[in-house]
Amino acid sequence: MASREILLLGNKNLYKTCSEISKGEIDKAKQVVEDLHDTIMEFRKEHGFGRAIAAPHIDEPFRIIYMYYNEKSIAFINPRLEFDEDDKFEMWDDCMSFPGLEVKVLRQKKCTVYYKNLEWKDCRLECTGDLSELLQHEYDHLDGILAVQRAIDDKSFRINKDKLGKD
Repeated sequence: MASREILLLGNKNLYKTCSEISKGEIDKAKQVVEDLHDTIMEFRKEHGFGRAIAAPHIDEPFRIIYMYYNEKSIAFINPRLEFDEDDKFEMWDDCMSFPGLEVKVLRQKKCTVYYKNLEWKDCRLECTGDLSELLQHEYDHLDGILAVQRAIDDKSFRINKDKLGKD
């Protein structure tokens, strides 16, 4: 479809809770997923990073996450996260809505995501490490939560010049 503009930190629409997609809206979900794919690929060309993107990034108020990770793509429709244990780790998180800014946050080491795929089938994916943190980050976007709101403290911010964009 089309690469879309990514909403930037401070845009009020990033702080809204997204709505679930119904089975009857699957064509809309497919359109949003195509736009998410095009948008993340364009972002990767410009900034050199980006593994996943949530619908609110492109001002779509739906519970959709698109992941392009290790050359594989997955669309998560109406995802739900569960955590089996309380094992957490600290990490520097970044976001397409504030390229160059990194935030130190706590994330779960493991999670399971339950979701519908684009054929409206129930799916489940167990995640660990960087995949777990990635889905937690994008899932937060669906609830209007940004990584800056999860900062460990007021000194948990830094600029990464390599992620400001290619010249």
